[in-house]
Amino acid sequence: MFIQPWDAALDDAEWQAWIADGHDFGVLGVNGPSGGAPVVVPTHFTVEGTGLLIHLARPNPVWKAIEAAPDVTFTVIGDYAFVPGPWRAAPGTPATDGVPTSYYAAVQFTCRATIVDDPEAKAELLRRQMAHFQPEGDHAPVEAGRPPYGRMLSGIRGLRLDVTEVRAKFKYDDHKPVGQRADTARRLTERGTGPDADAAAQQLRRLDRVGPWKA
Repeated sequence: MFIQPWDAALDDAEWQAWIADGHDFGVLGVNGPSGGAPVVVPTHFTVEGTGLLIHLARPNPVWKAIEAAPDVTFTVIGDYAFVPGPWRAAPGTPATDGVPTSYYAAVQFTCRATIVDDPEAKAELLRRQMAHFQPEGDHAPVEAGRPPYGRMLSGIRGLRLDVTEVRAKFKYDDHKPVGQRADTARRLTERGTGPDADAAAQQLRRLDRVGPWKA
């Protein structure tokens, strides 16, 4: 993932707060066996200390790839929007000279994967995920050997991803003039399609922190 200086996370707390704010679905990428195409799996995840927790169906083809190459990438993307060229034209130039771009936030984790197959260890992994996704606790106990989850544990495998590197990107034109960025956020809010409002909120948040861009 290419990151311009003005797109970089301002600090670790920025991307950590973004992940914690409901961005808990991403894409696992694993090198394909024998040099084949990468295996890519969309999935929910849970942050656990300095790592990530995932579980997937046992028939998933990703397991063979992980066993062959346990160094993996997990990517989370959100708050994206297409920004038309006229919105980005430099002040004093024709609107048609503006070049369109994409806005988005992305956090990319480089990880070492460990497969979890022990039934009790899988049950504990699921309990931790349920505590995040269903904190109300309105579910049956997740225990090995106890229905309904116990009999289902054989159908899944757990995955612990120990994070070795984090690269975060918040691409919202921070190098553009303050007024232009504020105007783009206004236009995104008015357009209001898809995640436009979320992209506008990210742009305004960065604008408040960065102000005029200084190289």
